[in-house]
Amino acid sequence: MSEQMHESPVKVAVVQMDPQVGLENKAKNVQMTLDYINQAASNGAKLIVLPELCNTGYSFQTREEAFAHAEPVPNGKTVETWVAIANERNVYLVAGITELDGNYLYDSAVLIGPEGYIGKYRKAHLWYKEKLFFTPGDTGFPVFETKMGRIGLLICWDIWFPEVARILSMQGADIICSCNNWVWTPPPLFDETGKCMASYLTMTAAHSNNLFIAAANRVGEERGGKFLGCSLIAGNNGWPITGPASPEEETILYADINLVSSRQAPIWNELNDLIRDRRTDLYNEMLGYQLGKKLPR
Repeated sequence: MSEQMHESPVKVAVVQMDPQVGLENKAKNVQMTLDYINQAASNGAKLIVLPELCNTGYSFQTREEAFAHAEPVPNGKTVETWVAIANERNVYLVAGITELDGNYLYDSAVLIGPEGYIGKYRKAHLWYKEKLFFTPGDTGFPVFETKMGRIGLLICWDIWFPEVARILSMQGADIICSCNNWVWTPPPLFDETGKCMASYLTMTAAHSNNLFIAAANRVGEERGGKFLGCSLIAGNNGWPITGPASPEEETILYADINLVSSRQAPIWNELNDLIRDRRTDLYNEMLGYQLGKKLPR
């Protein structure tokens, strides 16, 4: 097949925005997502990725406050609002949301398309004080079939665990949509190129798994915490197609990609191939098991 042929040409957008916690801000946060979705759609984007917890903000002070912000998925007001705009603008959306399920809260991401709600992922790896509010996710790492391709989801701290991207890759994901609230941590935060460690982890996961990663992070300050931006879209060779974005500014990044090009075998030369070279016979220890017994921590 000619290299000029595009089996699934898609314009992807990642939104870098500044939502704020507080019930008085929730409606403004959701309206901000709608404004960015409309802007990205008007610029031709067909897959739009928003940050983690973009409808509520991040820095909850009490469990009571966290529960007050949360909504069921998919029958809550925010998801219904996103479903309406995805249908109206004929786009796919991935967005982070504070999910309520009975007495449990989850840090979740939803996938929505023109046809409506498609599915969700609940964050598996909780960062710092998230453990005081959220229950670790129980969805596994699903990959969703869509008309444009296979979409996997991860959230923020997940990218530090290489198993997540590999599991999504082995299920055939063409792209991972990464919803984030990457925070400022002790320096050095950035290298001389302006990349943060999360940028490199995103690039590395894309490179080693031969898939695209669209990573949307937030910016701004909230209750004494600061978020570091650096949103990017990494190609399936690992290098950024666009970004990393500024650590301070709200923006939208775009990339035109052939989404299913990652399905081509990642053969590096006549003797090496990332998938065939995997030594699955030796990987039990990586999973924490040896001869069926869990290894000590």
